[in-house]
Amino acid sequence: MKRLTALLAVLLIASFALTAADEPLQPGSVIEKGIASWYTTDKSESLTANGEIFDANAMSAAHKSLKFGTIVRVTNLANGKSVDVRINDRGPYVDGRIIDLTPAAAKQIDMLTSGIASVDLTLIFEPEVPESKYNRAGDTGWYQIQVGAYS
Repeated sequence: MKRLTALLAVLLIASFALTAADEPLQPGSVIEKGIASWYTTDKSESLTANGEIFDANAMSAAHKSLKFGTIVRVTNLANGKSVDVRINDRGPYVDGRIIDLTPAAAKQIDMLTSGIASVDLTLIFEPEVPESKYNRAGDTGWYQIQVGAYS
């Protein structure tokens, strides 16, 4: 009985290890379906999560977990139009949404007026560089401490 219990425990632990392993994403495969929205900023020279200056005219997007530099094709399921965008920011921060597009990218798939659209995301390119190697906004590894401010 003890052997059976031990065997079951080992099998249970092994099954968790197998499900926890990340499978590599395959280019050309649909990796996610859901709601897309678009976003902009009213601040000039706002930084994206990877440290770039936000450009409303760029074909870029925010995603919660894809590596910076990943390129995905966003297809509007209502009209079949698609646009390729590069992930350079984090978001969206609204429940139920999977990607935030720049206004220029949203315009390409005719969702600028509606604000949201049902989309699918197809992987085009995923960089091999680990995300830890990307410089996030202001993350240089150095810190500054202000001792005083005199006017």
